[in-house]
Amino acid sequence: MDIFFTPSFPVLCQDSRGHNYTIPCADNQTLNSTSPSTVNPPAFGMSYFTMTLGALSNLTALAILAHSYASFRRRAKVPFLLLASTLLLSDLAGHLITGALALNLHLERVKHHGQMEVEPPRIYCKLFGACMVFFGLCPLLLGSAMAVERCIGITQPLLHSTVVTMTRVRFSVLLITSMALTLAGLPLLNVGNYKPQFPGTWCFLPVNGPLSIADVSLTLAFSILGLLTLIVSLVSNTLSGLKLLQARIKDGCLKSSAARRHGSFSSSSLHSLDVEMMTQLAVITVVSCVCWSPFLVL
Repeated sequence: MDIFFTPSFPVLCQDSRGHNYTIPCADNQTLNSTSPSTVNPPAFGMSYFTMTLGALSNLTALAILAHSYASFRRRAKVPFLLLASTLLLSDLAGHLITGALALNLHLERVKHHGQMEVEPPRIYCKLFGACMVFFGLCPLLLGSAMAVERCIGITQPLLHSTVVTMTRVRFSVLLITSMALTLAGLPLLNVGNYKPQFPGTWCFLPVNGPLSIADVSLTLAFSILGLLTLIVSLVSNTLSGLKLLQARIKDGCLKSSAARRHGSFSSSSLHSLDVEMMTQLAVITVVSCVCWSPFLVL
């Protein structure tokens, strides 16, 4: 999920000119140590543009997947399409919901010219933080599930047809959603807390200052779970890619053109589908690693 409204971890500061890159804080400042008069109202134009672009991109991808589902609904690719559709829906909801919450804080600060209180209302911050954690974990977990599903389908196709059923895929989606919802909802039950983050336009699990055991546990759980999903995705995609490369080399070494023509439609079409899906997974994994790895490690 794009974190356009969370350009940095709390130990980093957003450039006051509203750009999307981050710079280190001079004194490792936190929100509580920054007075409203020293914080310029952050620009919200780029956040609004990114939220709109992300939503349109997700809608376009959903339309493409809907067409693919209609074309291949009787094939073994349906589990992948279901997981991909769920990922896009969660990412779209993340853009719209968390983006709207962030833009509201942006507009309030601009409206008051930076003279309002830095911290948003407590209830608002808890809701914002819960949405951040939930819509942050869901795409990561779903992307990992997609990678595992394709790894089984490419490396063990016979096992895939018996193990990866639609019932189990739906159960996996429900389990993933429940895990993310549980972790995000614990601070709402006073197990841990959500804190405003610099420059006061988003909320997340606290990482600076005196932390309770619950805060540390939740933050570590979020980071470790996110990093594990990225590692699983990388390993699964690597195994799948090597298998497809091996199959391509083997096909290129076939001597009989008659044998190639005999299986031309079924093998080549299915192979092209596998390559297409692996390309999509590779893009998802690279984007997730680039966007999330620094955040999770720090």
